[in-house]
Order: sequence, then structure tokens, then C-alpha cells
Amino acid sequence: MKKYAWLLGILAVVIIIIMWLVSYYNSFIGLNEDVNKGWSQVESQYQRRTDLIPNLVSVVKGYATHEESVFLGITEARSKVGQIDLSKINDPAVFQQFQASQQELGSALSRLLVVSEAYPTLKANENFLALQSQLEGTENRITTERMRYNELATDYNKKAKAIPGTWFVGMAGLPGERQLFKADAGAEKAPQVNF
Repeated sequence: MKKYAWLLGILAVVIIIIMWLVSYYNSFIGLNEDVNKGWSQVESQYQRRTDLIPNLVSVVKGYATHEESVFLGITEARSKVGQIDLSKINDPAVFQQFQASQQELGSALSRLLVVSEAYPTLKANENFLALQSQLEGTENRITTERMRYNELATDYNKKAKAIPGTWFVGMAGLPGERQLFKADAGAEKAPQVNF
């Protein structure tokens, strides 16, 4: 019996190591799925914003027919958003392109809302007010989902960069580092208010 005690000890250690590796791998897969879920929520909120735009534009067009450059800017920005291949979103260049196109679309929407300030009857229109409220809510949701995504992606990145995570990423074919949303360009500067 003593002859086999060391063999049983080695077998027990091997079983414990295998169980730990399986558990670690499963937790890594779980983190990856959490990041994917977070990303789909971000996409969903951006899509909600994109879907609201035609309705908002058509309401404003009824009042501000000579603001054609603003409408063209929104159309072009919305088109750029739709041209990005989101299947390659883990590529830093594609992620940066996505973020830049969304920022451009947000800027175009801001210009549209500034135009609406010049039309008091538009500002009193129920459809416009409802769409503006939905848009504001969507912008808040986008911010929240981006923050959640960044938290999940940061947890994933920590595990993916540490040992043995780097090994699991390669062996399992999981994405390497996940991209994070950053503040929009110029966000570090406080706006100037002049009276």
C-alpha cells in the first residue's frame, strides 16, 4: 500500500490542478460573455438613438426647411455609423472609428437641437418635445451602458493580461485586450460661458 501512496498523491495533485484549470477557464469564458453582453447593450442604445433620428429630423424639417446643411450633416453622420463592420470591433482602429463616428453623430444632433432653439413653435410641438425627451433618455442610457461595458472590459483585460490568462486567451481563441471607451475629444476643457 505504501508503494502506491506516492502515486495516489501525485494523482490527487494532478486532479486538483485539472479542476483548477477547468474552473479558471470557465470563469474566463464567463467574463468574455459578460463583455459581449455589455457590448450588445451599448450597440442597442446606439441603435435606439440612430432609430430616433429620422423622426426628429422630419419634425424639425417641417419648421426649419432652410436648415439643409444641418439635415445633410446628420444624414452623413448617420450613414458613417452604419458603414462600420462591428464584427471587427476588437480591432483598436475599428473601435476608434466607431467611437469617432458616434461622436460625430452626437455633434450633428447637437447642431439640430441648437437649430430648434430658433423656432419657438417647434419647441412647443408635442412630437418634438417627446422625441427630444426620448433622445435625452437614450443619451443617458448610452453613457450608462458605456460605463458598464468599460467596467466589464477592464475586468476581462486584467485577467487576460495576467498569467495564466494570457495562455488561456491564446489557447481558447478568445479576444486579447478589449477596447475601452474614452472621453470625447475636447471633453477635458470646461466650456466657457459668457454673459
